[in-house]
Amino acid sequence: MLDGFHIVSWMTDALDKVRRRLWNDARRNGDEQAAKRMRGVKYAVLKNPDDLTGKQNAALDGVRNTDPKGPALPRVAAQGTPAHPAQTPLDQARGKLDHWIFWASRSRIPEIVELSQKIRRRCPDILRTIELGWPNARLEAFNNRIKVTIRMAFGFHHVDDLISLVMLRCGGR
Repeated sequence: MLDGFHIVSWMTDALDKVRRRLWNDARRNGDEQAAKRMRGVKYAVLKNPDDLTGKQNAALDGVRNTDPKGPALPRVAAQGTPAHPAQTPLDQARGKLDHWIFWASRSRIPEIVELSQKIRRRCPDILRTIELGWPNARLEAFNNRIKVTIRMAFGFHHVDDLISLVMLRCGGR
């Protein structure tokens, strides 16, 4: 299973890689104006377009045509994340996910193409999460509880004692 948090995290990382690549290219090419325009973009790209301040809007406008491959950051930010699992039924989510993967794989932005391939590989997991309606959070919380218990059991001489402690702390009621 794969919840929305992971997808948004992947998209955030990809957007930051695009921003850093453009900033480094501008600095490497000696284009101080482009490098300066890239400074205020980091958080503006990640925000909902309706929530941008005037300064953030200006920063995005300043980099609109910085990438030789096209207006990368604003175009990616406007496209949004591939799916919002809690808000869409399975068939609608599948359609939106397929549409996003199609768009992203043809975007000519290397970081976004790479992300689209990753999401395409994990598509069954994403759709399963949407279908079941279970976020990954409960499983991760349970896993964390086991890890804490293992740390508590440091120094036990037998694995049976550790298993008993895990069963005691994490077993059903």
